[in-house]
Amino acid sequence: MLMTEMKCDIKDMGLAEQGKNQIEWAFKDMPVLKQIQKRFIQEQPFKGLKLSACVHVTKETAALCVVMKSGGADAVLVASNPLSTQDDVAAALVKYYGIPTYAVAGETVEQYKSHIKIALDHNPDIIIDDGCDMVSMIHAERPELASKIIGSTEETTTGIIRLQALEAQGELRFPAVGVNTSLTKHLYDNRYGTGQSALDGVLRAANILIAGKTVVVSGYGWCGKGVALRAKAMGANVIVCEVDPLKALEAAMEGYRVMPIAKAALEGDIFLTVTGDKHVVDVQHLLSMKDGAFVGNVGHFDWEVNVDGLKEHTTEIRKIRPSLEEYVLDNGKSIYVIAEGRLVNLVAAEGHPASVMDMSFANQALGIEYLVKNHGKLENKLYTLPHEVDVKIAELKLKSMGIEIDSLTEEQEQYLNSWKF
Repeated sequence: MLMTEMKCDIKDMGLAEQGKNQIEWAFKDMPVLKQIQKRFIQEQPFKGLKLSACVHVTKETAALCVVMKSGGADAVLVASNPLSTQDDVAAALVKYYGIPTYAVAGETVEQYKSHIKIALDHNPDIIIDDGCDMVSMIHAERPELASKIIGSTEETTTGIIRLQALEAQGELRFPAVGVNTSLTKHLYDNRYGTGQSALDGVLRAANILIAGKTVVVSGYGWCGKGVALRAKAMGANVIVCEVDPLKALEAAMEGYRVMPIAKAALEGDIFLTVTGDKHVVDVQHLLSMKDGAFVGNVGHFDWEVNVDGLKEHTTEIRKIRPSLEEYVLDNGKSIYVIAEGRLVNLVAAEGHPASVMDMSFANQALGIEYLVKNHGKLENKLYTLPHEVDVKIAELKLKSMGIEIDSLTEEQEQYLNSWKF
């Protein structure tokens, strides 16, 4: 079915056929989400509800939005990052799937904010957020919408940090599910997806050899663990920078060198930030780096590396490759900034493979269903999906992979449930 008479802001409707092929190709590697879609089509859990989604507009997130629409949701989609949008996918969502989409690769900050406002004008009942920008705008500028909203789901660590701050201050106005806290999300997506796609972004941007380089990873959460693991597997000497003693100790036990960023700045060849915090690699660190060091960010927002501060010490910026710029500094050295300091795996590459996002977006879909089913029963708090949902997603994924596992015997169950010898 063609859906061309629809409000949208996309680059080129002529790209829709290519985008449709991309979405269908991604769906083939998302068996868990496809099984959820079959049930949603039958049960229509979101019938009559309006959905506003602020996510990276890629073939994988397109699949999620299609599944939500299959469940009855009246969906509107906007981009959560100006540089990660796949323009062909945006066009296909409008033309072939009937989902109003406001996303243009390279859109300005003003466009980005205006698109979020359009999504809020949709007067949503449910929200899917990636970075908490939509939820933050509701609380800051559109509080009148909050009373209608059943709840929201959040994809990223960065967004969860913002939701935790809202909850801690007693300001969160509706329930939220932090998808990133689900085991089948952060153990799989963050560690294996981020690890692979971040290094993929570095390679596409710079085409440099990783083996033998010193790679500095700032942050040793699940995403940082994945980046460090993949860099090590490619032959890099990995340094980890942390503020959490427990995570720093874990990194040391895994065989990584651990030190402050001020010291690591003197030794590193490639720097990747994975923290969700601000100015983790600051101006003084950038100025002290080796001539020719590469700097990139794997966190959701583009402020982990202080690129704006670096510009104040820059005499010239030269575009070397599509996602690589050389900053010629007033101290005579050059620093290579990957993807403008934005999310390297989605700006310089294509993000996580579909098979990874299959479980992440299964969590998103079931998270929204959980909020809808429990409407009126939940407090205005940040929730994690129930453990049994996590287990079900893992079971579906294993089944799709053709993997069988053992089950407990009656004797074993009795033993585990007894305190007696």
